[in-house]
Amino acid sequence: MNQPAFAEFETKMRKAGSSDAAIRAFKHSYESLAAGKTGLIPESSIQPIAKLPRFEDIAKKTGADSGLLAQAVVLKLNGGLGTSMGLERAKSLLRIKDDLTFLDFIARQIVYLREKYACPLRFILMNSFSTSRDTLEFLKKYSALGEPSILELMQNAVPKVDAQTLRPVEWPQHRELEWCPPGHGDLYPSLLGSGWLDRLLADGVKYLFVSNSDNLGASLDLDLLAWFAGSDQSFLMEVCERTASDRKGGHLAQSNGRLLLRESAQCPEEDMPAFQDVQRHRFFNTNNLWIRLDQLKNLLDTHGGFIPLPVIKNAKTVDPRDKKSPKVFQLETAMGAAIECFDAAGAIVVPRTRFAPVKTTSDLLALRSDAYEVTDDWRLMLTQAGKGVPPAIDLDADHYKLVDQLDAALKDGVPSLKQCRELIVRGPVLFNARNVFIGKVSLTNPSTTPKPVPAGEYKDVAKEL
Repeated sequence: MNQPAFAEFETKMRKAGSSDAAIRAFKHSYESLAAGKTGLIPESSIQPIAKLPRFEDIAKKTGADSGLLAQAVVLKLNGGLGTSMGLERAKSLLRIKDDLTFLDFIARQIVYLREKYACPLRFILMNSFSTSRDTLEFLKKYSALGEPSILELMQNAVPKVDAQTLRPVEWPQHRELEWCPPGHGDLYPSLLGSGWLDRLLADGVKYLFVSNSDNLGASLDLDLLAWFAGSDQSFLMEVCERTASDRKGGHLAQSNGRLLLRESAQCPEEDMPAFQDVQRHRFFNTNNLWIRLDQLKNLLDTHGGFIPLPVIKNAKTVDPRDKKSPKVFQLETAMGAAIECFDAAGAIVVPRTRFAPVKTTSDLLALRSDAYEVTDDWRLMLTQAGKGVPPAIDLDADHYKLVDQLDAALKDGVPSLKQCRELIVRGPVLFNARNVFIGKVSLTNPSTTPKPVPAGEYKDVAKEL
């Protein structure tokens, strides 16, 4: 490692108020970059996983114990802006259903559990410098949660690395662009450096459930909590079975008796066919994790205050809007990668209902439709008509990539999708609440002028407007 160069990073981070834990974690990532580590995981070095415990089996054997809620904390990752969908505020403030946002549902889930079980279930939001202000202002409407500022865990920021010199990049025009988020693997140094980890342990909290704020399927489940508490595991990952549509995403594997994650960026090109074989590598990470906080503290202490996670090197320009600005590396880590660092780590197969993230406007359309319904405890669940499988929606990116484009297409109402298996839309169309799509439906408008979809039922049909 270039020690003089890292000294510059450390000085810059200390001036910005970074914690020792954040600096140690970034040093590990920088060492990996400077050493030229590729992070590639060849197929020959891993083995597929044939079998894992399943949620439906453990739910029958484990009695839910609401008393465990007093020893639990729910943490939602809330650092994203959703810029890929044209958003400029916290993604969790996006309207999902019945004028309620992600944060509305999350807050109501926590309040429901507290009131039903008369327990002080703890709740934390991990914000970034981009989402903190809007999020805390929004949460003032939920006084039952407590003062918003005491719910916040702030994500760290780390310097961007000049791709030519491997030194801290300089960009005097916009100094804030010299910094970037370090990925959700920053959860661990943030918990340690903020003092949250020690405070939770001092309060007798043992079990952390963490998930993404844009995944409303990921609520705290009492059966899972009880099963995790009764196991000898220190780290548990919820996984789902891969389908053909998941073939390009990362998967779970094992090596030398340990579980690990392999993302597409970590797969050598010649091994890509095996990587995309969903019958060989059957499970993917939902990013719903259960962690024993005392074991997390032990792991951090063992490694001198950080977890040696694999580094993800993202090549960018310092100003993402100026492709001629200096090239940089943004160093990130993924929190799920910690599965290979814990001695007693496991995984459990959960229903697809616990994985309903909104990454695109196609996902958003599904959630807004009657394919999902709101439960009494403020979860979003697939309706029975869909038989546990969400509709596969493919909206024309030229016309629906941005949320405001989708909103315009839905101004007369959201179509019925509860019996829809597949919806493909090409060209600009205008939906309404009297559209009912069943089975596999394809809509095409070859013109550039938006056309309304006539009211009525469309079943297993390809229609040109």
